[in-house]
Amino acid sequence: MEDQLKPDRSNKNLDDSRSHKSHSLSHTIIPHILNLYGSRATAKDFEIYDPNATFEDPLMRAHGVKQIKSAFYSVAKIFSESEIVEYSVQESATASGKAEILIDNKQHYKIFGKDVDITSLIKLNIQEGKIIRHEDWWDRNPLKNRDTVKPAFVGRLAEMTRRGSMIITHAMMGFGKDPSP
Repeated sequence: MEDQLKPDRSNKNLDDSRSHKSHSLSHTIIPHILNLYGSRATAKDFEIYDPNATFEDPLMRAHGVKQIKSAFYSVAKIFSESEIVEYSVQESATASGKAEILIDNKQHYKIFGKDVDITSLIKLNIQEGKIIRHEDWWDRNPLKNRDTVKPAFVGRLAEMTRRGSMIITHAMMGFGKDPSP
């Protein structure tokens, strides 16, 4: 089932065929995701993650909420503007207490006065109401890793590069420290 939603959350039209629990799961999580990508994140926005959650995009591979905080808090330091400008949501139960939320979206950034638009697929794996895995596939392409790239060592090198990038970012961002209000 797919919802066409707007970033300002003004569209309340939802597919009534989904269960109330499923219905509320997307609507609970999406506002926080919009804050993360819009450089408006607060400590409360990260409560949607399991303490051992992972986040991965083509640039970083974060483990745990503190590293995820560093990844998203760094966005405002790099870009003068950032936001998800268009998106649609598809949610499905994968097992008891587990779900997957797919957010097909267009992200807008501004760096050094230049507009940058990225088409992306955000994949959220949910367990007991918390995100356990968050992937951001730019241009809707799967992340390069040992399973998606041949030879496998090239994919492993991509994984290690993302991990190194995260460790440097994590140190530069104060090891996941929330900014002062």
